Amino acid sequence: MSPTVFREKGYRFYFLSNEELRIHVHVTCEDGEAKFWLEPLVSLAVYHGLNQKKLQEIQKIVEVRADEIKKAWQKHFGKR
Repeated sequence: MSPTVFREKGYRFYFLSNEELRIHVHVTCEDGEAKFWLEPLVSLAVYHGLNQKKLQEIQKIVEVRADEIKKAWQKHFGKR
């Protein structure tokens, strides 16, 4: 199961169930995918197929919407 948190600018931001405890979000688009940590700071974990411009654009979206992502994480995974 991989619930979508939101979509923006052609990107899908989502979680994968049964993953590690550290809060993160996966992002996919037609060009590739990435994973961003949200704590302690928003940072890129891994990526495939995305150029630096897209990675910077995605990171900015994650930074702006970090609180929303964290709330969705807590709702989906509960307090582990």
